[in-house]
Amino acid sequence: MHFKDLGLDQRLLKKLNHLAFNKPTEIQQTAIPVGILGKDVLASSKTGSGKTLAFLLPAMQRMYRSKPFTRRDPRVLVLTPTRELAKQVFAQLRTLNAGTPYDGALIVGGENFNDQVKALRNDPMFVIATPGRLADHLEHRSTHLDGLEMLILDEADRMLDLGFEAQLRRIHEAASHRRRQTLMFSATLDHADVIDIASDMLNAPKRISVGHSAEEHTDITQRFILCDHLDHKQALLDKVLETEDYNQVIIFTATRADTDRLTKELNERKMKAVALSGNLNQTQRNSIMSQFERDCHKILVTTDVASRGLDIDKVSHVINFDMPKHAEEYVHRIGRTGRAGNKGD
Repeated sequence: MHFKDLGLDQRLLKKLNHLAFNKPTEIQQTAIPVGILGKDVLASSKTGSGKTLAFLLPAMQRMYRSKPFTRRDPRVLVLTPTRELAKQVFAQLRTLNAGTPYDGALIVGGENFNDQVKALRNDPMFVIATPGRLADHLEHRSTHLDGLEMLILDEADRMLDLGFEAQLRRIHEAASHRRRQTLMFSATLDHADVIDIASDMLNAPKRISVGHSAEEHTDITQRFILCDHLDHKQALLDKVLETEDYNQVIIFTATRADTDRLTKELNERKMKAVALSGNLNQTQRNSIMSQFERDCHKILVTTDVASRGLDIDKVSHVINFDMPKHAEEYVHRIGRTGRAGNKGD
């Protein structure tokens, strides 16, 4: 199957061809035809499956094929659990809407609130946001969602785990246009809170589940290394990094303090490591991720703030120095490698 078989507008097909996107992934094959028909979607798919395009392409199709409900309100709102994931989605949107009048705004915490107010006053057609910051803008009446046509929740389970249910329901109420289309993506459809909020926010959705068979993560080799105590674990980590043939590595730790401690020790060994954690401001986080993406650092030491949304092909290894508290976070962590057909460890 090719993108041309999905019923997409010729202008989108031309752009996809220019971007060298030829064959849709399974989630794209399944979700795009439903999305462009205007139906609600409740979907789950494994990390790295291409779900961002699975919801952005139907949204762009709506821009090309239908008139807006109102002249001023955003037409499409995409909500994500973290700033990093919002930035990834926004970057993907910019490749799709380049050269079109369908502009977008990135609205996340940690950035200047007044600058965001100015961006929203320009009436962007797309808004990519984290739920907490968008709820703040609704409270301050710097944006309105009366004419919203599409509400997209990316990684809804994670947003609920982070305590954003009240904000999601506030946004849902503000965007309760009877013709609104809602697309909800979650790591699992068995999450009780996801089922509960989906029943309130979606209208007779098409349920889609992709990539949750025994074949999941076949591009990733998984192994565990036993150690006796913390010093032993540190020594084994050093040994792995000294002997493995890797491009770039992400090391996950349990605490912010551990990210700083490990990074300092690795740099003392001339291993070019950088730390990323939730206590950094957005400018610092942006700078660190930009440097890592440009291969200025070989090792990124981080907490679960980076377990979702990072799409960097050069990451060949993921190391769980500490195991996560929740099993599903392990799946998202290891999904930072083995992307785009590459092999990961």
